[in-house]
Amino acid sequence: MTVFTAYDNNQIIDYLKSQVPDGKVTTDTKTLKVASFSPNLTDADSSVALAFVAAKSNADIQGVLATARKFHLPIVTQNQFTSTVIGADGLDGAIILSTKKMNQILEISKADSLAVVQPGVINGDLDAAARKQGMFYAPDPGSKNISGIGANVATNAGGMSTVKYGATKDNILGLKVILADGRELTLGGRTLKQAFGYDLTQLFVGSERTLGIITEVTVKLLPIPLGKPLAGIAFFKDMTALAKAVAAIRISGVYPSMLEALDNQTVLALDRYEKTNYAQQSGAMLIFKIDSSSQEAMQVLRKLLTEYQAQNVQLTDDPSKQAQLLQLRRDMLPAVFAGQNHIMEDMALPLSQLAPMMDYIQEVAQKLDLKIFTAGHAGDGNVHPTIVWPQEIKEVPANVNQALRLMFHKTLELGGTISGEHAVGMLKNQWNNEELGNDVDYVQHQIKALLDPMNILNPKRKID
Repeated sequence: MTVFTAYDNNQIIDYLKSQVPDGKVTTDTKTLKVASFSPNLTDADSSVALAFVAAKSNADIQGVLATARKFHLPIVTQNQFTSTVIGADGLDGAIILSTKKMNQILEISKADSLAVVQPGVINGDLDAAARKQGMFYAPDPGSKNISGIGANVATNAGGMSTVKYGATKDNILGLKVILADGRELTLGGRTLKQAFGYDLTQLFVGSERTLGIITEVTVKLLPIPLGKPLAGIAFFKDMTALAKAVAAIRISGVYPSMLEALDNQTVLALDRYEKTNYAQQSGAMLIFKIDSSSQEAMQVLRKLLTEYQAQNVQLTDDPSKQAQLLQLRRDMLPAVFAGQNHIMEDMALPLSQLAPMMDYIQEVAQKLDLKIFTAGHAGDGNVHPTIVWPQEIKEVPANVNQALRLMFHKTLELGGTISGEHAVGMLKNQWNNEELGNDVDYVQHQIKALLDPMNILNPKRKID
């Protein structure tokens, strides 16, 4: 059947360029392919966008939106392109809107304990700038040094410090958001308390750019704690024993800022990657940190570690040695991924159900003859099982898919969520009904239809 189009691509691109006063519109094949394909998709599965726009202003964003509305085009918003759930890959005929160059720290106010930033500011850069003034930005996802604050907000990113300081949502005071129709909303503000109106700020946190485009973020800053930080490692018989110890430490009053778990296979991978020999110690490693230690806290911590049969406990208040221990956790992913195909998952459990989930993951691995590396933010119940298979096998094996289904169903059965901090993207949107139920799933679509009636903002992500 012949389709007669109203506009050709050149006309659309010309109009787009006329609507972008400050940024740059790029349409060459090489740029579009790099911007459209993440490592999560093969060339055969990927789609190539129509244009890539590097926005530098709100006017650029509003111009892209006007173009998308006129020609009924999807917009895929990108920041630093670090999504692990196909949340920012291109779609055929889409405009990729990048906010990477909107990367200014607009204000750091020690007096008000906040910072105002554009979406392209790197998480680690904001934290470093705040520390120069005696403050810090608490959320620290594994992508801290490469991910933008706007993307952290869009996905409600978590990280290693969530156990004490919460996820991104707990550290956001206000947002500026441009809606699909071009209106800019100012949400929240500079106050630590805010009870006026509906909490629309939190509606956009974690919305994965499906409801609006974030142009400015006001974040909470905290004072750097007094006293000496303390970090350490301890080893346990297995991940189940470790999870039980973590549950006790979590409610002890010690208030650790990090409780990270790595199973024996992950520690072995780290040994190969780092040229260390930690795996000789025991079955599972706990990496922990206390931002401000005291004698009483140390006594409680040592008592609990002894009670739960921790072995080879090492503690240090030396900043360089602490940095080395924390880097172990950050190097976990490249160590596990090296030379293998992989899928890393992201479930979060009620704290009381973390140990049963650890047992179940091992049951699945044995039952389906799979290698599953398990690590995660044990202090907040967030577990990251990573399934690997040989690089020469291009298609995802059937037993890998079966393992994912089993783990997801078990997580929901235990009262957990199948997306703790990595968002939904295109990988998990078909699970919305399963996790949320019919009524909540329907309300989500109603909200989307209200704010984006033409479905131009990041379609096929979050909900489908």
